[in-house]
Formats: sequence, C-alpha cells, structure tokens
Amino acid sequence: MPMSVNMNLGAQTALQNLNQTQSDLAITQRRISTGQKVSSAADNGATFAIAQTQRGTSRAYDTVMESLTRVQSTVDVAAAAAGVVSDLLLQMKEKALAALDSSVDTTSRSILNTDYKALRDQIAKAVSNASFNGVNLISAGQTISALANDTGTSKLTVKGQSIGLSSTNVTVTSTSTINSTGAASTELARINTSIANVSTALASFGTNSRMIAQHRDFVSKLKDTVDAGIANITDADLSKESSKLQALQTKQQLGYQALSIANSSTQSLLSLFR
Repeated sequence: MPMSVNMNLGAQTALQNLNQTQSDLAITQRRISTGQKVSSAADNGATFAIAQTQRGTSRAYDTVMESLTRVQSTVDVAAAAAGVVSDLLLQMKEKALAALDSSVDTTSRSILNTDYKALRDQIAKAVSNASFNGVNLISAGQTISALANDTGTSKLTVKGQSIGLSSTNVTVTSTSTINSTGAASTELARINTSIANVSTALASFGTNSRMIAQHRDFVSKLKDTVDAGIANITDADLSKESSKLQALQTKQQLGYQALSIANSSTQSLLSLFR
C-alpha cells in the first residue's frame, strides 16, 4: 500500500471506528444510569411521544383515584352518621314504648321524657357534624360526584339522604316529646317509620361506598397496566446493557491501540531517508 505523510488512511479509519465505539458506549452508559433506553425524544421520537401520552393518562388516573377516594370518604362519613342516627332511634323507641305504659308514674314518665329529648337532640348534632370536605350528604340531601375516567366524561354520582329531624326520612320533630301516653303513641309510630327509612338510607350509602371502592380498584389496575406498558417501551434491559458495556469498553481499548499503531506507521518513512 502506498504511504503518504499527507494522508494516513489507516489512522482515519481507526479514528472513525473509535468515535463510533465511544458514541455507542455513551448511549449504553446513559441507559444504565437512567434505566431507560428511551429517555428523551432524541433517543426515539415516536416511542417517546407514545410514552409521554401514556404518562399523561397514568397521571390522569391518579387524579381519578383521588376523586373517588374523596367521595368515598364523604359517603363513609355519612354512613357512619346515619348508623348513629339509627342507633339513637332504636333507643328512642325503647323510651317511647316504656312511656306508652299507663302504669308509669309521673316521675318516671318525666325521666323517660328527658332521656327521649336528649336522644332527639343528639340526632340533630350527629347530622350537623356529618360533613367531609364541606359536603354533608345527610343534612340537606346534597349530591356529590366523582370522576370515573381519565377524560372526565364519566362520573359516579351519589345522591344524599336527608335524615335530620323533620326530614322526609326522619319524621320525628325537634319538639317531639313523650310526656303522655298519647304523645308516646304518636312518637312510637313516627320512630318506627324513621327507623325503616334510615335503614334504607344506610343500605344506599353502603352500596355506593362499595361501588366506588370497586371502581377505584379497577382504575388502579388500569393505571398499573398503563405504567407497565410505558416501562415495556422505554425501560432498558440492564443485564443486556451491562454485557454490552463490557464489550464496548474492550472495543474502545482496542480502538486506542489500533489508532496508535496506525499513527506510528508513518514513522517508518523516516528510515528510508537515513
């Protein structure tokens, strides 16, 4: 092969190969350090765009689960308060039934009436304090909705149940008493109706809470699937990259040696002029 001091083709070829090796080595090192084979649009524009879209979907699912959790908490608070109201009504029934007995003396009737009114007033307190995040589903029968999908086009709606005193479900009034057998009879009928209505409301809250929990679990599984899909197209195979790193490092060392040999080849020309 002709030799020239102006052009060393061997050195040029060795340098090009070494540059390519170093470029491949930098890519492999970046993949190992980030754990991703596609960490930016420069790596693979189409794959990165798909991954970014799916990341947006995954974050939207986070928002949906937060909304579902918040609404479920609101429903659970309402259900707990409704359970308290139901227990209070059962205790009031005992008092009203006892006051219905005509043989009860005046003192005992007065005590029963005092207990009854205390229980009655406790219903009002339980209902007024059954708020979560500013929403009370048993006070005025408010309605609350939770996001059901990542686009916000679907929602889960829970209708409130008014169970305060003098409401459609609790017919006991804020002035109800059992200071006579007649009043006790009237109150007993109201209480029985109220107990049945509150039981229905409790069943509704329980069903809605379970429905929301099931949907939240479903959305969580959807999110996991999307996250797995993102990982499949962007994450690097670290075992493969590790073995590739070792091969490239060896190739880099050989490239340095090849370049050194190619650069020293022109030194042999000097011997021709001695």
